[in-house]
Amino acid sequence: MADWPIAEVARMSGVTARALRHYDEIGLLPPARIGSNGHRRYEERQLLRLQQILVLRELGVGLPEIGRILADQVDQVEALRGHHRRLTAERDRLDVLAATVSRTIAVLEQSRKDGRGMTTINRPENLFEGIQPSQYEDGLRAYPALAAEGARQAAGMTPAEAEAGQRERTAQLIRLAELMAAGADAGSDAVLDEIDGQYRSLTGLSPVSADEFRAIGRSCVDDEQWRDAYESIAPGLAAYQCAAIEAYVAGRLPVA
Repeated sequence: MADWPIAEVARMSGVTARALRHYDEIGLLPPARIGSNGHRRYEERQLLRLQQILVLRELGVGLPEIGRILADQVDQVEALRGHHRRLTAERDRLDVLAATVSRTIAVLEQSRKDGRGMTTINRPENLFEGIQPSQYEDGLRAYPALAAEGARQAAGMTPAEAEAGQRERTAQLIRLAELMAAGADAGSDAVLDEIDGQYRSLTGLSPVSADEFRAIGRSCVDDEQWRDAYESIAPGLAAYQCAAIEAYVAGRLPVA
């Protein structure tokens, strides 16, 4: 039976040899055998398992959960069918997201031509079609208390309550985007009032220090998922939000 050394598997898959060794160490992808020279060798069965691992990673599944999924699967073909369904669902979601961003660009361009702000958007909730809140809520993992309390509250919400909360978060960002489109300075009172609402929403979950809120503001630019979510609403909104939070912290939060 054909087999391949770790270097060749790394080349074929794009996974580093270091990562492959780590997968072996945690029991996720043991090699078919280890030669007398200590080199790992992989057969077709391991390559198929690696494919599943990488597919699940692309779907945002963490390594511990991947291990549980692979341990529970009985039939490999049926497992691959499940992965295929998830991939096609993700493809469809990305198609919707691309259409959402395209629609937003068209509205913004027309608004600029007409000299109007974003008030030309009739259904603001459409701005978030295809965007999964978990994508940017994951950024709160750097703030465990906030993330834990947010997850606890979300678990107790009815679908209607969850939708109402999402609509309010959407409305907050749209109001901020409208202020930006109108040329309001990031440190103006109107903008800081909007940021105050965001700050109070966060502190309703868990205490947030000035430094933590400032760090959350930077995450709007530094965290790729957060930045993409903001930029899908209006180009420059991520940096505008970051600057507004900085101004809010400097002007409205008491010094500790």
